[in-house]
This record gives sequence, C-alpha cells and structure tokens, in this order.
Amino acid sequence: MAEIYELLHAARGKDYRTEAATVAGLVRARNGQAASLLDVACGTGAHLRHFADLFDKVEGLELSEAMLAMARTAVPAAVLHGGDMRDLALNRSYDVITCMFGSIAYLKDVAELTSTLRSFADHLTPGGVVAVDPWWFLETSLDHHVSGDTVTVGRRTMTRVSCTEREGNTSHMVVHYVVAEPGLGVEHFAERHALTLFTRAEYEEAFARAGLRVTYVGEIQSGRGLFLADRPR
Repeated sequence: MAEIYELLHAARGKDYRTEAATVAGLVRARNGQAASLLDVACGTGAHLRHFADLFDKVEGLELSEAMLAMARTAVPAAVLHGGDMRDLALNRSYDVITCMFGSIAYLKDVAELTSTLRSFADHLTPGGVVAVDPWWFLETSLDHHVSGDTVTVGRRTMTRVSCTEREGNTSHMVVHYVVAEPGLGVEHFAERHALTLFTRAEYEEAFARAGLRVTYVGEIQSGRGLFLADRPR
C-alpha cells in the first residue's frame, strides 16, 4: 500500500506541489518570516518533499513505518520522527505545523482533537501557524458514497474503488485496490478507515481551546477547505 499510495493519488489528479505552495502562501501571509515546518502525519512525504523547497528546515511525523521509510527516501534532508500525533512531544518548536489530506480525522472525538491541537500549539514558536486540511464536516459529508478510478503508470495498472457509509459522526470507508503488472500478475488488497466527521464549529472551538486564533479558508483542498491558526506572540 505504501508503495502505490502516492503514485495512485497523483495519477488520479492530486497535485501535491500546488497544495504545498498554496499552504505556504497562506502561512506566509500570516507569518512572513516562517522558516521551519513540521508536517504531522506526513505519510510518504508527498507534501513534505515540496515543503522542503519552500522552507529552510522541514521535519515530519508519521505513525506508519512503511510510509516513514518511503518519506526518508523522498525527503532525505528532512528529520523524520516515528510517532502518533496524539502523543506529540518533540521538545522543539516550529514556525509552521501542517496536517494534510484529512489525517486529523483519525482522532476519535473532540477531546482528542482539542488535546492534539493544544500539543501543536505547544510546539509553535510565538507567531507560529498551524495549517490543518480537514476531512469533510459532518454537515457537508455524503452518505453511501462510492468512487472509483483506474490509472496506468509505466507498466503498472491500478484500480481503486471506495465505498463510504456514515454512522453517527463517523464515516466508514472501505477501499479496494487491484494492481496489475506484466510479469508480476494481479494483486488485490483492501483497507478500512474510520474517519471522524467533526462539525466546522467543533474544529473552531477546539482551536480556540488550544489557545489558537483560527480562520477557515473554504473551497481549496479538494473542496474540504483549510484551517489556519496562529499562536499569539
């Protein structure tokens, strides 16, 4: 999964470079001197690789060892940490902390969201900025949602089909992959995700409780928008 993750999403049209540049521009509008960045839940380093071109010093945090290994190859100059965002304790500060691609929704409830954002705030320099790419809000989420794509990259053809069902404030997404390559045959595997559907108000209240001043920028990030929050100087 880690091997095809970035490849498949990029082929489906996800533009990591443009997303990173958009976030950097919005961050610098708040803090023009921002030089250091921590990307939380950095995955394979798809965004982090481009953040490295935009900031003097970048680091990443990732729970999956397989994805962390790929991130080390993608961004060899970055310091990468294995760990869970819920337990962030790096004993250092950053001008920017990002959490991209809806990863924040793996937090199970408002209490976890608030404590995690508070730890983000604790790792910010004065005037530092947090940028969070949320999952869909409870009020904008779709139930019984199905999507599918087939892409070919080089000799490898990949199909991704997902089905998402909403139960209370959680979206349960099942994703099936079929990967075929000449000489290697066809492989099928599946994964399941449980993503919390926080309301926009719950996000904003959690940022406030964490001592951060938050603004929501709509439309961008595939329509999910982006939260930008700064730590008062």
